[in-house]
Amino acid sequence: MKDTLTDANFPRTADQRVYHLGLRPGEVANRIVTVGSPSRAKTIAKSLDAKPELFELSSERGFLTITGRYKNVPISIVSIGMGSPNMDFFIREVRESVSGDMAIVRLGSCGSLIDLPVGTIVVPQACVAVNRNFDYDFTYPENNGNEPAYRISKPVAADQELHDEVHKALEGAKPAGSKTTILAGIVNASADSFYSSQGRQTSFPDANADLIEHLKASTKDLATLEMETHHLYHLAACWDGRARVAKEAPAPLTTGPVSPVTSRQSSPQQSTTNTQVVSPHSVIRAAGAQMIFASRTSQDFITPEEVDALEHWAGKGVLDALVNLYIPAERLHANQGSVWELA
Repeated sequence: MKDTLTDANFPRTADQRVYHLGLRPGEVANRIVTVGSPSRAKTIAKSLDAKPELFELSSERGFLTITGRYKNVPISIVSIGMGSPNMDFFIREVRESVSGDMAIVRLGSCGSLIDLPVGTIVVPQACVAVNRNFDYDFTYPENNGNEPAYRISKPVAADQELHDEVHKALEGAKPAGSKTTILAGIVNASADSFYSSQGRQTSFPDANADLIEHLKASTKDLATLEMETHHLYHLAACWDGRARVAKEAPAPLTTGPVSPVTSRQSSPQQSTTNTQVVSPHSVIRAAGAQMIFASRTSQDFITPEEVDALEHWAGKGVLDALVNLYIPAERLHANQGSVWELA
């Protein structure tokens, strides 16, 4: 493989495919639902329109993209797995594969840190990050002085308009008679570990016995804990309104290292460099909807039957939110030659 790598900065293939997601321009839409598991992606995809035929791409690195239309609006569903590194792959590589604005909603699971029943859906107004401090001596904690074992970031906000659309659409999608609570305007924490940075006790010396209480005391309106949403909000906020500095793209990879499995063929669009794909002054809007699977206060855990029901109607809710969000036509990726183009 190393003989084919001609650019280590942003590798892509000769036919424009990005290295980890396996996508190329025209295969991913401006409006995106991102989830953790392929099964959730496929559940949501059942709500997409019958035409055009859904385009499905599975990359060698475990990312799944399903693109089609919902209520005649182009939309993609991308399963990324777990954690902020995978969220980073997703946002950066999709950003280089679609022109115009982006609107992204994460539909994922989380744990509750306050007294909320499992099955509740929260729509985070903001997120903080919780990271293990590698400068802390976990083996000999008495040597640390004032060095903290974990670092908590400042909050970063969701896009307000998209946050409100998600909340409204979820309320509209909730089945009649459902007792599900939908709570918006809260703060979520995204940890860099399922275990140590979320205060779970294992055999390792993690110095986290009081982490949850410290987190709740230091972060106003904190309600939930998971592993991805802060990075989505952070990168969207970093990009917002950014004018890209144009430069020639380096030579691509050959087609060898990236061999995604697709449900049907697509054709490379005219653009051949990443500087031609990414539009100057484009924006990335981000929001989240999180289903509480576990309560850290009561230790309750959601049932598989409850998960199936929630994913079905919450998936429709986030799809509705995305299609209800206005994006001017001139700030959308071209239909011609795309996998969502109608015959």
